[in-house]
Amino acid sequence: MSEARIYLVDDNDGFRESTAWLLETAGFEVQAYASGPAFLDAYGHERHGGGAQCLVSDIRMPLMSGLQLQEELRRRGIGLPLVFVTAHGDVPLAVEAMRKGAANFLEKPFGDEALIEAIRAAVAHARSHAGGGEGGDDRLARLSPRERQVMDLVVASKPNKIIADVLGISVKTVELHRSNMMNKLGVRSLPELMKVALGHG
Repeated sequence: MSEARIYLVDDNDGFRESTAWLLETAGFEVQAYASGPAFLDAYGHERHGGGAQCLVSDIRMPLMSGLQLQEELRRRGIGLPLVFVTAHGDVPLAVEAMRKGAANFLEKPFGDEALIEAIRAAVAHARSHAGGGEGGDDRLARLSPRERQVMDLVVASKPNKIIADVLGISVKTVELHRSNMMNKLGVRSLPELMKVALGHG
């Protein structure tokens, strides 16, 4: 059984093929598409079981940009965890995408393991929010809504500067929320935090 079903949307044939191969090698089931409309058309005709799913999409594409695809998914009520892959110049767009609910973004070129981990974290995060998760829940309930947002972005491996940009607050305020959040959860390191955040703590 595959670890999760990944929908890969990228107009670059070489990148799409090599990334699909990488993810299949890592144990994922992959369906790849050259454009957002092609993905939406196929997804709309699928029967969706309860298995884990994640969408990996480029941001800058012809026909439909990654942000337009994200907006269309929201309009249709499709709550797929979404990981964007982006060129360096698209980071402000990616920050905007995270403000609108994307799970993560990775700048090209990125390491194979970085993509696999981003997908696993996005899927686990979606599962814990959908099913309530176990183990970390009591502690997570102590967090303020802002501390929860900071935690989600820390778990997505985002530095304080990006977290500040996504949330529209200062880096100092991020540091304060981050410190309060770690104290409330009783964790001292990122690995400990990830266990609690993903329901394994």
